[in-house]
Amino acid sequence: MEDRVHLTIENGVADVRLARPGKLNALDPRMFEAIAEAGARLKQNSSVRAVVLSGEGRGFCAGLDVERISAITKGESLLPFADLTKRTHGIANFAQHVVWQWRELPVPVIAAVHGFAFGGGFQLALGADIRFAAPRTRFSILEAKWGLVPDMAGTHLMRHLAREDIVRELTYTARVFSAEEALGYGFVTRLIENPHAAALATARDIASTSPDAIRAAKRLLNLVSLTDAETLLEAETAEQHRLLGSPNQVEAVRANLESRSAQFADAAPVP
Repeated sequence: MEDRVHLTIENGVADVRLARPGKLNALDPRMFEAIAEAGARLKQNSSVRAVVLSGEGRGFCAGLDVERISAITKGESLLPFADLTKRTHGIANFAQHVVWQWRELPVPVIAAVHGFAFGGGFQLALGADIRFAAPRTRFSILEAKWGLVPDMAGTHLMRHLAREDIVRELTYTARVFSAEEALGYGFVTRLIENPHAAALATARDIASTSPDAIRAAKRLLNLVSLTDAETLLEAETAEQHRLLGSPNQVEAVRANLESRSAQFADAAPVP
């Protein structure tokens, strides 16, 4: 885990840092596995009372590794370690679990976001209970750029934070939006110059209160937002499964890698 995620615990506060700064903390198979391992360790540690999730280097997380995405043009799987159609972690597949685990973690999770949070990185931030962001952070629901849909529990998480039309516009266009917009839409809790320091301070405040009360509060708040999550997560997977490796999805990847306009075919009928 250590070559992708750094984890320290002090006085009940876990500091989880994505640690692949040379690749903008992009999500490759080892990063997925490392994030999942960090979550598993924290879930088993009864001394943890709050978690801060952040990224080292220039930004939080740039989303899926472009090298991994480009493998699709060669007929390879996007994520070779997991079959997206399998529910490997309760209601979630493995990719969804990497985000969903932070909601299932019994203690509050605070995401400290700076620089950028694109695609899977944006969805990872959404998995936290609270999101602090630096004022110049950029965000994007980037999946449409690559001919895909957000499928790491993002569709379920977004619908509880922003208006439906906002979610649709950002998903359909994949446009980059500012931290101020993210705050206005409801994706960000607070804008602050040093989100990591603020998140640690908030986590310490939480850790100073009754762990039983905090865990009970999280269970109750999760119950409110989990309505019909199983159906939505399965729908995410079904759509992604149809898209992966399809002609238009491969064309989207090739066009981006070749810095040209994509030439898409008419949409294929859905069975």
